[in-house]
Amino acid sequence: MWAVSTVTMLVLAGLLPDFQLQSPDGDSATRIAMTAALGAGAFGVLSAVVWPLLVRLLLLVPALVLGLLVFFLNGSLLLVALRINPSGQSEAAPETAVIVAAVMSAVASATGGALAVRDDDAYRHRLSRLAIRRRRSQPPCRATPGTVFLQLDGVGHDVLTAAVAKGLMPTVAGWLGAGGAQPTHRLTPWRTDWSSQTGASQLGILHGSNFDVPAFRWYEKDSREVMVCNRPTSAAELQRRAVERTADGGLLSLDGASRGNLFGGGADEQALVLSIATRRRGRENRSRAGYFAYFADPANAVRTALSFFAEVGREIGQSTAARLRRQRPRVKRGGLYPFVRAFATVVERDVVVAAVMGDLLVGRTAVYADLVAYDEVAHHSGPHSRDADKVLQRLDRALALIEKAAEHAPRQYRIVVLSDHGQSPGETFHTRYGLGLGDLVRAGCGLHVPRRAMGVPPRVKQWGSTHSGTEARAAVRAALRRPVEERGEKHRPTRHSEPVVLASGNLGLVSFPDVPHRMTREELDARHPALLTTLANHPGIGFLLVRSEEHGGVVLGAYGAEIPLDRLDGHAGPLAGFGAGAAGAVRRTHSFPHTADIMVNSWYDPESGEVLAFEEQIGSHGGLGGAQGRPFLLSPVCVSEPVAEGEELVGAEAVHGVLRRWLREADGPQVPLSAEGERAA
Repeated sequence: MWAVSTVTMLVLAGLLPDFQLQSPDGDSATRIAMTAALGAGAFGVLSAVVWPLLVRLLLLVPALVLGLLVFFLNGSLLLVALRINPSGQSEAAPETAVIVAAVMSAVASATGGALAVRDDDAYRHRLSRLAIRRRRSQPPCRATPGTVFLQLDGVGHDVLTAAVAKGLMPTVAGWLGAGGAQPTHRLTPWRTDWSSQTGASQLGILHGSNFDVPAFRWYEKDSREVMVCNRPTSAAELQRRAVERTADGGLLSLDGASRGNLFGGGADEQALVLSIATRRRGRENRSRAGYFAYFADPANAVRTALSFFAEVGREIGQSTAARLRRQRPRVKRGGLYPFVRAFATVVERDVVVAAVMGDLLVGRTAVYADLVAYDEVAHHSGPHSRDADKVLQRLDRALALIEKAAEHAPRQYRIVVLSDHGQSPGETFHTRYGLGLGDLVRAGCGLHVPRRAMGVPPRVKQWGSTHSGTEARAAVRAALRRPVEERGEKHRPTRHSEPVVLASGNLGLVSFPDVPHRMTREELDARHPALLTTLANHPGIGFLLVRSEEHGGVVLGAYGAEIPLDRLDGHAGPLAGFGAGAAGAVRRTHSFPHTADIMVNSWYDPESGEVLAFEEQIGSHGGLGGAQGRPFLLSPVCVSEPVAEGEELVGAEAVHGVLRRWLREADGPQVPLSAEGERAA
């Protein structure tokens, strides 16, 4: 690397007029080369010694701001290196030093990566050095296999199989035995709960319970609070409830690491975890530690920064092309979205992958990491778009990098890849009908519907903001140390306020805050006689779930269809076409204490797989209908089958049981279990 930096410095000195490696009177080629070599050496030493100290001094600076400071701090280090150069001939203007330092770091990083790819010995040596450095302060790891769980957020089973068939994911294809090779992994679909979104699925997978999580966001009448799964305070409370219900810490309770997740899973090591983002900095609060560990290497910071801005440009170009083609369906992709996308597809991916590689090199027993890139892009570009395909290709390369790192870990590792949900395509409810769900509810209640409802997409709820970006937007806020709650998100509706209408993909929730209990169908009809009929008969609505004094719970559909839950089978009536598991999912949600007064699932077309999102998304998830409820589990063949032949894996809690069983098989972390839990697993 020193030689590469020296050559780079010589080239830049010839190109940049404000960067000189010789005296005004001129020097010999040998003296200039010596000056460049000494300057590159001094810069390398300062980067290795001073840079980590600077990062530690800047721990209070927002992580993304630190990423931008990289360029200026790197330039400052170069100026110091030039000043202490024994030749005394080198100098550079401050702005030129920033450019030179950035280019040198980028070239060194790119060259090192290229050498690592072409030279297995060099790559092995580099990983070995990293492993030795990381293990110095760690006790010897166990001889039993470790397990790394990699969550590809939002990648459905059908999307994965299609990507493998198209050659977009050669690493996964190789695991599955493409080209006649012996397969190392098996692919198993599983079915989500009604709430097909990361909050419910990941809570169930990591903590064994997602009870009373009816949607991505919902209103709780007892506390008069709106819970939002990607809000740190809500995530912390949901994790607390799950731990209390299951009486154990989670899947990662012993020697585990949680990276880039909404929840900690009981891990000792947590970084970029939303549920701890509200705590004050300390030993237990490492929610942003992964950013600083990653940016401590200036080459990482420069490479990621350059990729970040390239991704911003790529998104602007792709959205402009979609607009010029008059592509349908389409949602707005302006404002801050290009930066949110770049954060999800570049910054968070790079930091999480680096953290996972670090965990492997120190030999942690269990690691769970979430890569949110595909989910973020598919929301705005569509789950089957070329934009989303490109993200799948980059995710496959990340899997290959982690697999390579596992080969140099101090213990054997089993790599499990899974998703928390899929995505269903389709235009938005507002695009098709010219009004949002909140406006339809107001009309059914006899309330005034503002004129803007017929011309402007519903970017607001009845009382606050609804963002289509989920995990990525929350992660950006945490990285920037923004206030935990955005204006309008933390809201306590008064007892006399209007209906609270919330959207979670194609699932809508309607609550009346002035009634302290969950209203019955009879109470709703008495108060707003036209509301349920207006909703159930709308062509964009698939079915409603309400509580009934007579039947306990009923599903309502168009033309007066009404089926009590105890007679619901999913093959007839309003749930026909949603699948055999729909009835069980609806019954379970009905049992939750905080289920809304009216649960609204949008229209679904079984032939096209399309749904209508109540948010501004053309790839959505959160309710019933299509690929959103069919994620995957990709597991090594060396572990036991997830389910017996002919059986189906249903619900995130069942997935937790499977992953916990695999950890026990490897004599891994022993999650506390009751006798009943042992028999069930």
